[in-house]
Amino acid sequence: MRKDRRVLRAALRWSAAVVVFVVAGAGTAYGITQMKRTDVPGLATASDGRWDYPEITSPPLPSGSPGPFAADNKTNAHYADLRALVLPAPKGAKADASLLGTDGWLPTKTFLAQYADADDRKELGQKLTDDGLRHITSRGWTTQDGTHTRIYLLQFDTAITADELFSPGLISYDSPVYALTGAPATSYNDAIKTEILAKNVKASAYTEDKPYGTEEVRQAYLSAGDTLGLVVQSRKGVAKAVPFEQTLTLQSQLLD
Repeated sequence: MRKDRRVLRAALRWSAAVVVFVVAGAGTAYGITQMKRTDVPGLATASDGRWDYPEITSPPLPSGSPGPFAADNKTNAHYADLRALVLPAPKGAKADASLLGTDGWLPTKTFLAQYADADDRKELGQKLTDDGLRHITSRGWTTQDGTHTRIYLLQFDTAITADELFSPGLISYDSPVYALTGAPATSYNDAIKTEILAKNVKASAYTEDKPYGTEEVRQAYLSAGDTLGLVVQSRKGVAKAVPFEQTLTLQSQLLD
């Protein structure tokens, strides 16, 4: 009988401990679900590598003009000022003066200068002319971690010619048609999926193959109606994936 009482007391102690553990665990879980993302260690926005961009808003349209993918815009033309569709730089970034152009318009030769091979520059320049390139705008910056970002938007006479230039003119699925300076060999980046892009925007992204030089280069071509985009990020050592994906997502939203 004495042995049975000892067993009973032990069982009661273990039951009480389990109840305390469950209550404490439930309280912790409830607390996390009620906390903001930035309040939870390890889940804070700053720690996941994203940059602090300003609030992204679409520029105004000329009176009576539809959005690029509105039902009554059969040509998918962007009527907003193209210069206002380039993603702004994140907080604390230093602007790249070489991409300011004249009144915000970039000369075609400046855009072509980033391609490594002279024959490629000549061939692509002719393609742009033949396909009715209207103008190019751009923006660039360097963030505090040394990442250099360049964004180019190219607008054409029609969405059909822009789409044909996008593929197969600029991309060939597993590699870009023309190599950028500093990225002689690349691999397709399948992390850039349609889920992270705006609904009406397509993208094809590539990451420089190892061994690379002093910098790693990431690049992506975007297609949105009559407009094509090129986003390039490079950084000494490793160009980080998170800000690259974030930049593509936000740029696609401005083009949608």
